Amino acid sequence: MSLQDKYKSVLDLGVELNVKDGSVEESDGKLKIRGMASTQYHKNLLWDEIKKVHGADEVPADLMADIKVENTDYYHKHTVQRGDTLGKISKQYYGKPGKYMTIFNANTDILKDPNLIYPDQELIIPFPED
Repeated sequence: MSLQDKYKSVLDLGVELNVKDGSVEESDGKLKIRGMASTQYHKNLLWDEIKKVHGADEVPADLMADIKVENTDYYHKHTVQRGDTLGKISKQYYGKPGKYMTIFNANTDILKDPNLIYPDQELIIPFPED
């Protein structure tokens, strides 16, 4: 099995996330991938996929990934879908629905009530607070 086959899910995710300036090179027993993710959230998704393939507790010896981030002003932008709530969006990005006010407070220019969001609104998702 080639390294590109082993990390196919990572490469496919990079395509799905529209990683820019991507390159993949296999040499000297290592897969070298480079690219520019649009947001830190997308970069994190790529690293999560790398960890699924290789294992979360180990640094992959057969992979060198240089993934940069294009926009560092916010963690991500989310387009509201039918059925979304700020709690649901918070759970998606932060793992906790209770962080919904972080998203609300970052979007008071378009949101007036944390209980009222509408499809197609584009919300700024701030960086997670540690």
